[in-house]
Amino acid sequence: MAEGPDHRADEADGAPFSVVMPDAPGRFVFASPHSGDRYPDDMGMASGLESASLRSAEDALVDRLITPGMKGAALLFGRVGRAYVDLNRDPADLDPALVDGLQGAAASARTTAGYGVIPRLTGDGRALYDRQLSLDEARSRVERTHAPYHAALDDLMRAAHARCGEAVLVDWHSMPARATQGVGGARGPDVVLGDRHGSSCAAALTRRLRRSFEALGWRVALNQPYSGGWTTQAWARPSEGFHAVQIELNRALYLDEATLQPGPGWSRCAAGVARVIDDLLTDLPPLGQGASRA
Repeated sequence: MAEGPDHRADEADGAPFSVVMPDAPGRFVFASPHSGDRYPDDMGMASGLESASLRSAEDALVDRLITPGMKGAALLFGRVGRAYVDLNRDPADLDPALVDGLQGAAASARTTAGYGVIPRLTGDGRALYDRQLSLDEARSRVERTHAPYHAALDDLMRAAHARCGEAVLVDWHSMPARATQGVGGARGPDVVLGDRHGSSCAAALTRRLRRSFEALGWRVALNQPYSGGWTTQAWARPSEGFHAVQIELNRALYLDEATLQPGPGWSRCAAGVARVIDDLLTDLPPLGQGASRA
């Protein structure tokens, strides 16, 4: 973890997130909600569940990819594993099939599929639990992890807006190589930019990111198959000077998906990401207010 003059909620204290502030913060906030790999003892997962399955939905090492290029961006990293609580989901979207006492309650399509704010399934489709969670247990888990993470994000975004007149959230994620096969070609994209179909940020932000990634020779898709998650939606307020975009990096670029360790492309990918970040932080003009399709 790179140090800065203000490094709060560090990994050593068991907090569900880390914040790193640069010497001269500006309008950018970079977040990686799914790079956490801690699974608290009270999770009570299914017996015999293998670590590889438990961790299969993590955006492993994304925090390490974006830290070296931070410069003027504040950084917010989730530290709790996604299988425990998904920080990029609506906190109220609990799964009736998992949480006792919610049977018959409405749930989103994603939650019904097993991937709500407290997932029922691993990233590779295995059951995370051989029990039901009580409603109190589920709510307590969300309050102890999801709520403080988003309170920190709210603080960072509002402070950036107060400093600069606008705040720009870049929410960094990764996607399994298999998830993009056949999207825009047989191999699929290297990067998916999600701007909620043009509604979450000024078009100039999406255009700049697209040009920067394509300058690396990477294949870029827009909003397919990921248009931006709950966090992007929550901060999609360009008319108020709050802009948000989601970036999904193909794990084949940098990761050995079997071991969750750096893959053979790590160095090239890290250098490419650093170039994109540098371009974004040093050359993007003020975005102003409003959003339109890139």
